[in-house]
Amino acid sequence: MSLTQLVYASRPFGFDQAVLSNILMDARRANARDDITGALIARHDLYLQLLEGPPDKVEAAYQRIRHDDRHVEVTRLVEHPIETRLFPGWTMRDDPAQSWVWSIEDVRAGAIERDEAGPEALGFFERLASTE
Repeated sequence: MSLTQLVYASRPFGFDQAVLSNILMDARRANARDDITGALIARHDLYLQLLEGPPDKVEAAYQRIRHDDRHVEVTRLVEHPIETRLFPGWTMRDDPAQSWVWSIEDVRAGAIERDEAGPEALGFFERLASTE
């Protein structure tokens, strides 16, 4: 089976716990249907999400996210084929402890734009996956 991994960053629009809960509920439902797994790191200034699964399904999910008004400035950071999933048991894992991700100041200073090919962002998810 062919798999792809995609990491994107965006800014939340109207972020609070209710919005985050709705995003996670929507993602888990759609991802279970589409054989997508992954993780979401979320805070008031940043969404950083990893999606993995069949290439066409991952791309369709990304396009839905790009058109979702809860996301602003959606930026694709990483997309490449993979052999194995980082989050095989999670339709969408969320990480409430994001202290090791870019700081608010880093994001404001352009960390997303500087991480062109996404090695830092992917490293955050590799670290999260190792905590399972």
